[in-house]
Amino acid sequence: MILMQLNQLTKRFGAELILSNIKLEVQMHDRIAIVGRNGAGKSTLLKMMAGEMSHDSGDIFKPKDVTMEYLAQNTGLDSEQSIWIEMEGVFAYLKRLESELRKMETNMADPALMEDQDTYQKLLSSYDEKQDYFKRSGGYQYEAEIKAVLNGLNFHDFDWSTPITSLSGGQKTRLALGKLLLTKPDILILDEPTNHLDIETLSWLEGYLQGYEGAVVIVSHDRYFLDEIVNTVYEIAHQGSKKFHGNYSDYLKKKEADYELELKHFEKQQSEIKRMEEFVQKNIVRATTSKRAQSRRKQLEKMDKLDKPKTDQQSAKFSFQVEKKSGNDVLKLSNLEFQYDPGSPVLFNHLSVHLQRSDSVALVGPNGVGKTTLLKTIIGELQATGGTIMLGTNVQVGYYDQEQTKLHSKKTVLYELWDEYPLKNEKDIRTILGNFLFSGEDVLKPVSALSGGEKARLSLAKLMMLEANFLILDEPTNHLDLDSKEVLESALIDYPGTILFVSHDRYFINKIATQVVEMHPEETRTFLGDYDYYVQKKQEEVELQQLEEAEAVGQRGNVEEPQMKNSFEQDKADKREERKRQRRITEIEQEIENIESKVEEIEALLCDPEIYQDHEKSLELTESNQTYQQQIETLMEEWEDLHE
Repeated sequence: MILMQLNQLTKRFGAELILSNIKLEVQMHDRIAIVGRNGAGKSTLLKMMAGEMSHDSGDIFKPKDVTMEYLAQNTGLDSEQSIWIEMEGVFAYLKRLESELRKMETNMADPALMEDQDTYQKLLSSYDEKQDYFKRSGGYQYEAEIKAVLNGLNFHDFDWSTPITSLSGGQKTRLALGKLLLTKPDILILDEPTNHLDIETLSWLEGYLQGYEGAVVIVSHDRYFLDEIVNTVYEIAHQGSKKFHGNYSDYLKKKEADYELELKHFEKQQSEIKRMEEFVQKNIVRATTSKRAQSRRKQLEKMDKLDKPKTDQQSAKFSFQVEKKSGNDVLKLSNLEFQYDPGSPVLFNHLSVHLQRSDSVALVGPNGVGKTTLLKTIIGELQATGGTIMLGTNVQVGYYDQEQTKLHSKKTVLYELWDEYPLKNEKDIRTILGNFLFSGEDVLKPVSALSGGEKARLSLAKLMMLEANFLILDEPTNHLDLDSKEVLESALIDYPGTILFVSHDRYFINKIATQVVEMHPEETRTFLGDYDYYVQKKQEEVELQQLEEAEAVGQRGNVEEPQMKNSFEQDKADKREERKRQRRITEIEQEIENIESKVEEIEALLCDPEIYQDHEKSLELTESNQTYQQQIETLMEEWEDLHE
């Protein structure tokens, strides 16, 4: 069922064209990602879909009975109510109906009414209808749904009678998301819903959206989140839109393959055009070949010429170097303890970490556990109340602050960097800024006028210039678009120094981390691997705990303990086989996609008159195509068997 259609949608801000001829379709159960660079018009598109912004031309079709809700970026819940009362307000219609049912039950118990059988039967019939609607609408479980959402969004430790006005901005944003999820519209439109969510809450939200009954349209820079959720990607680039099937990783592969194929077709046509033009120039004046030359000229005039495929706009280009090599031991934290004031609670305690040269360590843990505080303690901005911090020999620290508080709002972009390195000439400073996408008049902008993404790039430019051998990074991917994140990842992967970073971006952690340190108030635990390894180990611990609990039940006299243990082992083996099956399905789909690309290339070649007339070449290509088709059939059979 189609819930919404956008046809030829166009939007301008003054004379500037933002979006042109946008086509988009939302069907029931769709999980759609809108991707593109910062400033491409993604949020503008969502606002037009939600009816919060007008469009200049084109049409938006949505049936009247289709419900829709929209969550803008960093939208906080503004309410005088308590947490629970505000969430319960979503189900006000059910509470009213529940009150009506209670009144009807009281009336049905009235002996006088029972004597009037016609009136009594009508009341019974009306009661049955309303009770059935109440049940189907979730009247008996809406309180459980509210609790599940509040717990999932990390409000399990809160007193739910707390007034919303007393909450932080991030907590209000999470509550706005929670209230939206409880309304359960047919179309859920979310603009950066992962802001202010820790990794545990992100995982919960992924599970919730995967099971959501309606359609979901998302703008997000969290690539791991997009890979887990979406099945369709619309790319917004060069004012237009292009549709891709699959998740974000599938989109990247298909986009690259499409570009290469389009470029190949363009170059081939350009070569053909050049050859025909040369033939015309050489032969148009010769009497014997003039007719053939005129024929070629007409072919050229009628030819549907391909445009050169557009690449993305310019990307940032930078790398991190070190001025000098550090010693082997870079950082040792022993039994570190921190509290803000003598009377305040201890934020963390018994914290011990050891970093060696070339380590890349991700620091993870729930919001509020003190990850940023720990980083500021290491660089000396805050003082620990216990334990020791030891930096190794020749260690030079470079710190990236997620709030960009080290930037000077009154300076221009140029002088923000130049004042730090006054011995460099202006040309070199401008070249460096150009590598971070500040060019021309952009370098004369005041820092206060920069967007979040621009401030992030300027902070990274200053960090690169430092040439430190130990980078401490606090949420370095915040405010960066997807392209800039990939550039930063490449720079950090090639970095020869040591990295300690805090991030909620699981895709980024997977790319960068060689270790994951999980931080809790009373301890830290180290996992020697990337984020996926960390998740796997945590899952194994949960399974082991379940086994131990089952064994404990058996020791208390449960004769079924051997069967429970066998069942657990079998369940573990089944999960292992399931992961193996899913990996093979993914491999087959990728193989089929690669082969289909080759088939498309061959079919394009067979349409070429020169190759078509070359019987040997044509036969060779046809046989290759047949072989590829057989390979696809074999792979499809295996794919079907695995799904069955």
